[in-house]
Amino acid sequence: MTSTTVRRVTLSIAVVTALTGVAACSSGSSGGSGRGTAGQSVTHVSPVAALRSAERSTDRADSARVEMTTSIGTMMSMKAHGTVGWGQGLTGDLTIAYTGGTMAETMRRVGSTSMEARYLPDAFYARMGEQFARQAGGRHWLRYGYADLAGVAGGSGAFLKDQMRNNTPNQSVKLLLASGDVKKAGEATVRGRHTTHYAGTVDVADLVDKSSHLPAGQLADLKKQLTTAGVSTERVDIWVDDQNLLVKQSCKARMAMGEMSQTAYYTDYGVPVSVQRPPAGDTEDFKDLLKKQGSTLGGTGTGSGTGASS
Repeated sequence: MTSTTVRRVTLSIAVVTALTGVAACSSGSSGGSGRGTAGQSVTHVSPVAALRSAERSTDRADSARVEMTTSIGTMMSMKAHGTVGWGQGLTGDLTIAYTGGTMAETMRRVGSTSMEARYLPDAFYARMGEQFARQAGGRHWLRYGYADLAGVAGGSGAFLKDQMRNNTPNQSVKLLLASGDVKKAGEATVRGRHTTHYAGTVDVADLVDKSSHLPAGQLADLKKQLTTAGVSTERVDIWVDDQNLLVKQSCKARMAMGEMSQTAYYTDYGVPVSVQRPPAGDTEDFKDLLKKQGSTLGGTGTGSGTGASS
């Protein structure tokens, strides 16, 4: 394994884990009582009113279990599961398995196609395999400080920094509210729960012109985030249960990195989330690793971090 591969994997994890772990497009589902108390049935109210209730209930729930699949063009496909919390900044512990694309090929070069990702309010940590550790000074964990992400992958680093600090599972609801044309798309049973299905398409170019049901400041921030990520349009579908909590979400978008598709299920709202910071002696900061490998921050785009060649 060459130092070039180490650099590429290091940058790839920063971009791909941040986007696919929790931030590409998120929602939640109810499997427990949580702090998101039961609301009123969403079946007989307007879509906007129902989504506002879902946004509030999910935000108050603070935590949940997540299971998701994500694909981005030919770059990668992955599966992830674990627990996340958002009551006091983003926290969580996910197991991420790369199942295809150039990212999986690159990960195979360092001896593993899966890893553990731990999310804390100031940084996220990725645990790599033994082969990677031998090339990275014997340390298994890579630390990515959110304040440093603005230097990764050019302009998209600012997007990653903002998303990792502020993302909550009700972002998919906010996207539908921003679309200005959310519609009720029917009812369905999802994993044993009765749900109402809502759908809409977000056209980033039209966001400022539509009646989006979001405050002007939030709308401007949302448009900036989507534009920075290279998103032009995004199709969002969510399934909300009778307690005003999200059960399933599906998002499809055109991104600078290719076509993105993500489906997520959340269960056990209110589940305890306890994330331990990895031992300092077994942790390498990605900035320091890149310097040791003869690289610098800044990059030329996400593509430079996902190549499989050495």
